[in-house]
Amino acid sequence: MRYLVLLALTLAAPATAQTAPPNATTFASIDGGTLSLDDWAGQPVLVVNTASLCAYAPQLTALQTLYDTYKDEGLMVLAVPSDDFNQELATGAEVKDYCELQYGIDLPMTDITPVTGAEAHPFYRRVRAETGFEPGWNFNKILLDGQGAVVGTWGSPADPMGRQITDAVTPLLD
Repeated sequence: MRYLVLLALTLAAPATAQTAPPNATTFASIDGGTLSLDDWAGQPVLVVNTASLCAYAPQLTALQTLYDTYKDEGLMVLAVPSDDFNQELATGAEVKDYCELQYGIDLPMTDITPVTGAEAHPFYRRVRAETGFEPGWNFNKILLDGQGAVVGTWGSPADPMGRQITDAVTPLLD
């Protein structure tokens, strides 16, 4: 009888109870499913909060160039569209289409994700707790080494293909 009660309770449990909460390494993918920084363990990752309607949006081209230039040596570039500064399109599908058509982006992108304040994704809350760095605008860059440690942060004006970023990236490559 006890077995039947436990079985009934298990079957009646909502499916969401089995869904893991978001953590500091997992993001919702703009393509559906998830992207995990853990999948790129051992590789440097540049994480950039983006916004399609921002004046810095042309940096998407430079981000793609950076990715194309160094991906064979291990660099991953992750775009994190965010509407925290009210400059993102309404849906992930619109963001994906816009970035592909306007900038030829094929690097990994998350779905629209909060990056600041109490609602910030756990990754951004972890970075803020560990380093004090929080995006102050769109196109802030966070460089992680192959172990996931923050090794550099840059504000919006930093050119993804500029020396300050490439000089930080190249020592981390294979």
